[in-house]
Parts: sequence; C-alpha cells; structure tokens
Amino acid sequence: MKIESSTKPVGDLRLKETRVQSANKTASAASEEVQLSPLSAQLSAPDGEQSFDAVRVSEIKQAISDGRFTINAGAIADRLIASAKELVDSRRQA
Repeated sequence: MKIESSTKPVGDLRLKETRVQSANKTASAASEEVQLSPLSAQLSAPDGEQSFDAVRVSEIKQAISDGRFTINAGAIADRLIASAKELVDSRRQA
C-alpha cells in the first residue's frame, strides 16, 4: 500500500516569496522620513561634555554604601507625572 502525501511541497517557492516581500518592505521603509525632536537632537549633539557627572556618581555610590542615601519618593513621582503629562500633551499636538 502506497501512502501519498496530502500536502504540497512549498519550500523554494515560499522562500522566494518571503524574500521578495522582505525586499519590498525594506525599500518602502527606506523611503520614509524620520524627524527627531529638538530634545533628541540636543542629546545626540556632541558638546564636549560628559553625559554624566562622574564625581556625583561616586558620591551617590558612597552614600549608598554608607547607608546615608535617601530616596525622595514624592519628588520622583512629581517628575514622573510631569514627564508623562509632557508626553501626552506632545502627542495631542501632533
């Protein structure tokens, strides 16, 4: 008794279709325009300054090690809320 496969092989044909679709997506994505916000331009612009204060970081590390570092949860929450509000407002304007 011979058992025939009920499925059709699609190997090479499907691979070729996937590559063509991928190439088309890449080509259309390359033609899209990307705009950066002024803040991102400031962050990416080299200004000769370090992005963090190494002295301040070592002071904080030492304070944590000594058990003197305290966290102001209220200030963190206020800044987080302000940041979220800015994000929501900027999306409403766009």
